[in-house]
Amino acid sequence: MATPVPAHNYTEDSIKSLDWREHIRLRPGMYIGKLGDGSLPEDGIYVLLKEVIDNSIDEHVMGFGNSIEINIAEDQTVTVRDYGRGVPLGKLLECSAQINTGAKYDSEAFKRSVGLNGVGIKAVNALSEFFEIQAFRENQTRSIEFSQGLVVYDMGNPKSSTEPNGTRIVFRADAESFADDTHYRVDFVREMLRFYSWLNPGLTLLLRTPAGEEKFKSKDGLMDLVRAKLTEDPQYPIIHIAGKDVEIAFTHGSGYGEEYYSFVNGQHTTQGGTHIAAFREAIVQECREFFKKQFEPADVRGSLIAAVSVKVQEPVFESQTKTKLGSTHMEPNGRNLRSHILNTVVSQLDNFLHKHTDIAKALQEKINSNEKERKEISGIQKAARENARKAKVHNKKLRDCRIHFDTKDKQREDSTLFITEGDSASGSITKSRDVNTQAVFSLRGKPLNCYGLTRKIVYENEEFYLLANALQIEEDLEDLRFNRVVLATDADVDGMHIRLLMITFFLQFFPELVRKGHLYILQTPLFRVRNKKDTFYCYSDDERQRAIHLCGKNAEITRFKGLGEISPDEFKHFIGPNIRLEPVKIRDHELDAEGNAIPTEHKSVKEMLSFYMGKNTPERQTYIVENLRIEKELEFNDKGEVKENFKLAA
Repeated sequence: MATPVPAHNYTEDSIKSLDWREHIRLRPGMYIGKLGDGSLPEDGIYVLLKEVIDNSIDEHVMGFGNSIEINIAEDQTVTVRDYGRGVPLGKLLECSAQINTGAKYDSEAFKRSVGLNGVGIKAVNALSEFFEIQAFRENQTRSIEFSQGLVVYDMGNPKSSTEPNGTRIVFRADAESFADDTHYRVDFVREMLRFYSWLNPGLTLLLRTPAGEEKFKSKDGLMDLVRAKLTEDPQYPIIHIAGKDVEIAFTHGSGYGEEYYSFVNGQHTTQGGTHIAAFREAIVQECREFFKKQFEPADVRGSLIAAVSVKVQEPVFESQTKTKLGSTHMEPNGRNLRSHILNTVVSQLDNFLHKHTDIAKALQEKINSNEKERKEISGIQKAARENARKAKVHNKKLRDCRIHFDTKDKQREDSTLFITEGDSASGSITKSRDVNTQAVFSLRGKPLNCYGLTRKIVYENEEFYLLANALQIEEDLEDLRFNRVVLATDADVDGMHIRLLMITFFLQFFPELVRKGHLYILQTPLFRVRNKKDTFYCYSDDERQRAIHLCGKNAEITRFKGLGEISPDEFKHFIGPNIRLEPVKIRDHELDAEGNAIPTEHKSVKEMLSFYMGKNTPERQTYIVENLRIEKELEFNDKGEVKENFKLAA
């Protein structure tokens, strides 16, 4: 008889009880999502900043304070100063260092607040190596300093002050929790502040960085948001409708896909939720009733761009980072959220269309145009789907993974599809990838330049259709299988060209994939510098110089010229936890004080694609000649000494 394996002792000592700061520091992902280093907009340091600003926004919404100042110093120390009522001086410690404590449990004081659990500011405190909170109230002030959630200095008794009322919070992310090179990207912060200004017309947000000072202020709110996000001329003037706790602005563009910007109590719910589902249903219902025709939902919503904002008492989100609304009611035991949005949109839009017959006509023409195109390609779609179904089992282009974005798996956010050029690059990635969350799609040579072509090409071109089918984005992004779509091409002229062709494909036919931040470019090292003891992978010449300094004059230097040259054993480091990705972003229009788009070189994505990917016009030839420069290509001899070759580069 086998001897039983002794069980681990399970005693009273096995039960651990963590205080609030220990729990946050041990499980930061529960509070701020992924940590990251600041290179992606969903990284934790932006959640820290947002949690602080949210408190200031709530003060503004309650009617106290019309300006917020944000300062990001060279050492990444952040200061946020508002001019609200200021935290009560006697409760400064509790509000910043006692979990589940705050004014927002009082529904009368903060009826439509985002932060309802008393957690956000405490998470910032626990995950900061330096954190200071200072309140100004009725000519008095008090401050407390912390490090990793522990009190370092407490002013104790308030002192007199001539500062206006409000709260000042200073923090610097903790190096023990975040990477040493964690930093704020100003463009991500700028995007965050733009949204705050659009959702709070009349509020001024002032951003100061080492690069200078910028001011964000909106006059028309959600209408300004839609104007800024339009990548082509709208089919009709923006429609703005509002009801109790519901505000919506929308129009149709001329491209493909649907684009939604959704908000709950000022929180940008990037993954939508109950309110977006209700709006999508409502606009189809009203168009059917108004135009007396049973339109297909896709025909009504094709090319739609909309901003939807709702106010909900005690909202239920699907995570602490609040990216998707799960609430079904506007307030506890109150109005049904779906029904309220449905009724508001149907009644308000019906009134609007009866009053503005020219806009109603333009809307109907757009729906009819979508319907006509859908019917034209329906036969091609059917044949393509049948071919894809037959090829699915034997699709050699896609090396799939186990976990996908359209599941409820806790790793769904990590689901990634690498789009590679040729077999050599895809071979290295395939051998070194994480088979649970990373898939590979291999292109055959250079894809077709699809600029100016209709959506028929997606179904007629086997490679394009198999890619769209692998992503599950033929209709919309609801069933997207991969959170990150990564272009993994060589950093040479051919690789850059393939990147451009694939970006053109997505912008032309699936722009919502880009707008929602799912498309990235993989950054891979240009150099490997090593000696017998250390190996450094360098992504720039500056990094190479630092590595040479650390390795000494006898360092071995290798220049990687293609992904296929990197062995699978090395490649796993570049697509692992420290993967470097550059998001592909569509630049917003800058708006003046009146909400009008400020003229730029290219007013729309369509114009930009026409210039760079259209016919080889004299204008583009002139642009290339005027921007031609001499670039150094570095080569090295056996001793690691630099030899300089010169080449022309556009």
